[in-house]
Amino acid sequence: MSEKLSVDIRSETGELESVILHSPGAEVENMTPETAERALYSDILNLNIALAEYNQLQGVLSKVTETLEVKDLLEDILELPSIREELIGKICQNENTGNVRDFLCDIPAGQLSTLLIEGVLMEKDNLTKFLYKGRYELMPLHNFFFMRDPAVCLSNKVIISKMASVVRERESIIMESIFHHHPRLGVPTINPIHSPQAAQITIEGGDVIVAGKDVLLIGTGARTTTQGIDFLLEYFKQEKVTKHILVQELPYKPESFIHLDMVFTMLDHDKCMVYEPVILKPKKLQTVHIIVQDGKVTSLFNEENLLKAMNKLGFGLEPVICGGTEDHWTQEREQWHSGTNFFAISPGKVIGYARNSYTLDELSKHGFDILKAKSVIKGEVDIKNYKKCVITIEGSELSRGGGGARCMTMPVRRKADDNR
Repeated sequence: MSEKLSVDIRSETGELESVILHSPGAEVENMTPETAERALYSDILNLNIALAEYNQLQGVLSKVTETLEVKDLLEDILELPSIREELIGKICQNENTGNVRDFLCDIPAGQLSTLLIEGVLMEKDNLTKFLYKGRYELMPLHNFFFMRDPAVCLSNKVIISKMASVVRERESIIMESIFHHHPRLGVPTINPIHSPQAAQITIEGGDVIVAGKDVLLIGTGARTTTQGIDFLLEYFKQEKVTKHILVQELPYKPESFIHLDMVFTMLDHDKCMVYEPVILKPKKLQTVHIIVQDGKVTSLFNEENLLKAMNKLGFGLEPVICGGTEDHWTQEREQWHSGTNFFAISPGKVIGYARNSYTLDELSKHGFDILKAKSVIKGEVDIKNYKKCVITIEGSELSRGGGGARCMTMPVRRKADDNR
């Protein structure tokens, strides 16, 4: 077992030191067009193509940082009998599938780790099950490769997400167990399910951006409720920390606006990627600035837009426009395919989809060199030789799942970013 890993996330762009990933497996294909909507997909994916694209993301990250596979972390904790029993119990209770509990308890840790992600087929051993149209006793976690959502690393603690859809609840249960019990982690977690307002709370990692040690950006819309943000306010009040929370209202439709990182991501100390209609011209969408200080909310007021609010706090951000500046149709098309969803591996060095060509052109105009993931993986180009760059992964299949490079990564440790 490697040495203990201290969770520490205080910015979006500090040099990445460790990240949790989940390479998509059979769970991605364990759906049909009929069940895709229930699985939160607009379409069904081809696993072979999606995995080949994902391997480019994993390959680039393994060149620059420690990568941890969630399936391996899960297998490690399932080797411990007490943790295995506790986790299986929580999952079965949450999904009302107690009849498979004994079956799961008897399976080797490696196989169990797979089943908890890829699903457990239903044994059609009575009339009710025989007539039931579904296939699974324990549903596959179709969305688990979007690792950003089930938990949020915030400073040296972890906020466990309360997912908006029941089909994703097991992801949070698994991640809480990993963060609690894995020998390399063992980090304190904060879970909204223990709140008196738990029924109204939802909060997902794609809506939370750690812009700096004292500045947090949170989207509220289809996946994160205002009550979820209020839960975080109460936590900051109890901790008696000073925080500026900038809350951005998001449209509920189309579905490409599900999270804040689908309309805004940080690229560098002084640059960000924005979807212009929501971030710079929000119209009826509010941007709310909340200040928590000395154990109370000291101020709560509207800002003109998110970028101006951040720049008042000293960020000095220059926006790069998703889809370019010339055609709103192009902006809409590229935002739909995760054109704002970039993941920073260090200041000014980010990963995104190659398919969003107008967005890449705009990045090039702002001084970013465009590098192909395959060239980085083969060692044909060295990221260290570039001050600012975008490493492009193929994403024609992955993007149809509804997320990009930031969605697919859960950073757990970054170096201190002196500029933030």
